[in-house]
Amino acid sequence: MERRSPAERDFQARVVALARLTGWRVYHSRPAQYGNGRWHTPLQGDAGLPDLILCKPPRLIFAELKSERGRVRAEQQAWLDALRQCNGVEVYLWRPSDWDAIVETLKRP
Repeated sequence: MERRSPAERDFQARVVALARLTGWRVYHSRPAQYGNGRWHTPLQGDAGLPDLILCKPPRLIFAELKSERGRVRAEQQAWLDALRQCNGVEVYLWRPSDWDAIVETLKRP
């Protein structure tokens, strides 16, 4: 598990705060650090699930968050592609420069 930069953590915190303010249920898996100093996110299944799952019925959003120069890994792209094929699911790759669109998306009923 790669650690997020402070800027990425701040961006995620802003998105989560906005989601909560606008009535969304929010899910995010946080990495855990083990005694050997390595970071891991215990999971079962396919790696690369988007950073945030947001639910405000009837809407369901999966959002991958990246810094302006952050790269989407192959396993993350595979999840985004698969989720985009599901009817009724909204899938986003959000960067800090997308803030106005994020606000618009989360405020929409």
